[in-house]
Amino acid sequence: MKVTPLKKQSKKEQRKFHARKRRDWNGLKPTTRVVKSKKVYDRKRLSKPEEE
Repeated sequence: MKVTPLKKQSKKEQRKFHARKRRDWNGLKPTTRVVKSKKVYDRKRLSKPEEE
């Protein structure tokens, strides 16, 4: 089978290739990885006593 370089393929074929690469996060949920700002009011964080 002859493999053509990505730059020489049609735009449609390039889009298919890149769509396949983007498809899977392997079970990772990117929205849960965001760190919450300390400036935002959080009732749960305020109710817990700080332990030192």
